[in-house]
Amino acid sequence: MSTETTAAISTPRANPVIRLIKNRPEIILVPLLFIIVTTGWEIAIHWMDVPIYIFPAPSNIFYALVERLGNGLYIEHAWYTLSEALLGFLLAMVGGIVIGSFIAQFRIVEKTLYPYLIAIQTTPKVAIAPLFILWFGFGITSKIIIAAMIAFFPILVNVIAGLRSTDPQQIDLMRSLQATRWQIFVTVRLPSALPMIFAGLQIAIIFSILGAIVGEFVGSNKGLGNLILQMNFNLDTAGVFGALVCLSTIGICLHLIMKFIQKKLLFWSNDSNVPSA
Repeated sequence: MSTETTAAISTPRANPVIRLIKNRPEIILVPLLFIIVTTGWEIAIHWMDVPIYIFPAPSNIFYALVERLGNGLYIEHAWYTLSEALLGFLLAMVGGIVIGSFIAQFRIVEKTLYPYLIAIQTTPKVAIAPLFILWFGFGITSKIIIAAMIAFFPILVNVIAGLRSTDPQQIDLMRSLQATRWQIFVTVRLPSALPMIFAGLQIAIIFSILGAIVGEFVGSNKGLGNLILQMNFNLDTAGVFGALVCLSTIGICLHLIMKFIQKKLLFWSNDSNVPSA
């Protein structure tokens, strides 16, 4: 008894911090890489004496961020861009899931629509963006449509692939129970396709930001894209980098939110953590 007690007492317990670092090394590696890159960047800029309007140092970008966040400039334009991206993403999500479901279930729909969808996808969005500005104006509507067009195809492809990857034995079982096409879709096809669908949604939500920026570049009086153009024209390169930091932050946050939703909704699936971007 005393021997067991002594052994239990002498057994060292792993430090929780060390255990966390071993299980999730990115907690240390990500900020460490950031520090190394920014430090080297700062030293190189000062050593080569590069003008701030050519290539700003991280310190210049930080000051620009603090100033423009303090006066609300970045926040105002970021909110406008975020609204365009989210509304475009929602439009693309509804369209991609509905059309993808029909294509996956009905071959005649695939043969009819898919060639046109491929043609639309291969058309450069920058080339047709001016048409949407002409048709829908400089307001938010044109940016939403452009964002939706860019975000649509990843959702469509993943919906089709997910629905068609359903286990045929499960479908045969449901048919043997006299289940309707709708019942098979709701109870078998859709649940098994959800991991693939969420993989497409994670890509699409990033693409929707790119679509909003493309629309703002072509024609807009608000948004981070428009702000980047104005700052670039005024040789405010530090301000441009600050706006890019805001865009990157928005993209990372949206990606993490989507992963969180996926993890909560697909807790039953082993594929709920499938990387998608």
